[in-house]
Amino acid sequence: MTYEIRGASATAPAPSPAEPGRSGRPGYPGHPGRLVATSDLHIRYSENRKIAGSLWPESEHDWLLVAGDIGELVSDIEWTLRTLSERFAKVVWVPGNHELWTAPDDPVQLRGDAKYRHLVKLCRELGVVTPEDPYPVWEGEGGPAVIAPLFLLYDYSFRPPGTYSKESALAVAENAGVVCTDEFLLHPDPYPSREAWCRARLAATERRLMEIPPELPTVLINHWPLVREPTNVLWRPEFALWCGTEGSADWPRRFRAASVVYGHLHIPRLMWCDGVPHQEVSLGYPREWGRRPQEPGRPVQILPLPVRGEAGVAR
Repeated sequence: MTYEIRGASATAPAPSPAEPGRSGRPGYPGHPGRLVATSDLHIRYSENRKIAGSLWPESEHDWLLVAGDIGELVSDIEWTLRTLSERFAKVVWVPGNHELWTAPDDPVQLRGDAKYRHLVKLCRELGVVTPEDPYPVWEGEGGPAVIAPLFLLYDYSFRPPGTYSKESALAVAENAGVVCTDEFLLHPDPYPSREAWCRARLAATERRLMEIPPELPTVLINHWPLVREPTNVLWRPEFALWCGTEGSADWPRRFRAASVVYGHLHIPRLMWCDGVPHQEVSLGYPREWGRRPQEPGRPVQILPLPVRGEAGVAR
């Protein structure tokens, strides 16, 4: 496999403070650049769209990881990724469930894998890295590390206690009044089911990750958490069914993750699992971020690594 080696050392020199950079803002000479991340921008909300449009790098060398759920409409996804790719040195995107929906009001009525491939083509036209592209290597501060965007979906294996099949788990969730919109808008075509699509993604992605040189650490980016532990704090625990797969549980350690980046839960926080930091980086809906004390939408620093503190949960 060929890897792009394009980090801070390979980008153009930063302009002087008086000279506009590629973003149109003053440059920051001497700043080595950071790897930062966001997710769940959900720009169909006007408040969120405004925040997405206000995201700027702090350095000409910053890379931005976007861990899914920009929105449902292809036009919104294109606007957001175009805007961000014109500002950050590199943008890396993975799909969330909302990008994969076939929304009734979207002129693009593609389903399943065809919708995903359409978005991959769009990203390539914009210079945005996707799970289908060679994994770039971050060589800025905290590197080197292979940046591995993943698209794994879920397979209903995060089941409620006492259930041992998809059918029984879904019945429990439905009785609790919890049914994800994916059941109506996220089509698995041409696969017979979402879990079959998930199995295919797991197999193909695992093969690629195994080809990464063993001396290099990774940053694993997926919309859904790679391990189940982050779902333990869900207000409606039945929703964990649509939140990941047990098939990736050992990947953070097995593939030498310096960090795992995810979204989907709308519970931004840092967790430590088996000594690996897991960063949930979502903006979420206005009703959610409006209650948080921190500034909404500010990208989360992934590398250099955060300091392990009391907010982390270790096991």
